[in-house]
Amino acid sequence: MTIDVTEGIKQAAGHPWFHRMSRVGLVAHGLLYLLIGWLALQVAFGGGGKEADRNGALQEVADKPGGPVVLWLMAVGFAALVLWQCAEALFGRPTPDGHKPTKRLGSAARAIVYATACGGTLAFLLGHQGKSSDQQSKSLTARLMGEPGGRWLVLAIAAGFVVWGAVVIVGAVRRKFLRELKTAEMSGAERRFAQALGIVGNLARGLVGLAVGAFLAHAAITFDPKKAHGLDGALREFADTPAGVWGLVAVAAGVLTFGLYSICEAKWRKVDATR
Repeated sequence: MTIDVTEGIKQAAGHPWFHRMSRVGLVAHGLLYLLIGWLALQVAFGGGGKEADRNGALQEVADKPGGPVVLWLMAVGFAALVLWQCAEALFGRPTPDGHKPTKRLGSAARAIVYATACGGTLAFLLGHQGKSSDQQSKSLTARLMGEPGGRWLVLAIAAGFVVWGAVVIVGAVRRKFLRELKTAEMSGAERRFAQALGIVGNLARGLVGLAVGAFLAHAAITFDPKKAHGLDGALREFADTPAGVWGLVAVAAGVLTFGLYSICEAKWRKVDATR
């Protein structure tokens, strides 16, 4: 008997329990951003020794009572998000007018992002904490630039971050994220609250993406991998802007706000990729 894998994925993606786990994943996603924003605020005011990145956030959870249980729930939630985005990439995203294949590339990209988060959380649980985001960025940049044409590849990756950051910022200004929410089920106050969180949070997320891309481009142009920065380093660099430490405070508060928006997504995000 031939097993139709595609049909199996479609049935799984349409199951109510799958939708519930996807919402758990959105909560986990929000928790990560909340903690990263909180750690960045601590950096801004001279406190805390953890990096303001995923590893620092996971360590913050692990240090609390019941932390390992929460981390396992986060890993399962991220796995559900991966399957959800894979289902959208395969079948398209439901819209009133039918599926829109043009959305599939974005879903595939998000599946990779969630898979990285899931893998990183599992590695942390198994005791393989790995390097900080800054160390990973510098190490990967150095390896790439050591290969023929690697400098151009780093520039291409930098351009990808810049384009992504710009798209997120434009989407925040134009409030495109509201299309992902069940706004018909929200009260006027709930819609305004989620909209405010989405605008501020996505603006901050876009700015961080632009910063990461700019540092990668600088590293490639100067042929110096040490110029590359991950999330923690990019956030810290906002303190060196004309706004000083308040520049970092503003972006950190924005990142924290995006975490709150992700919690709103857990309640109102459209998660059925098969209907």
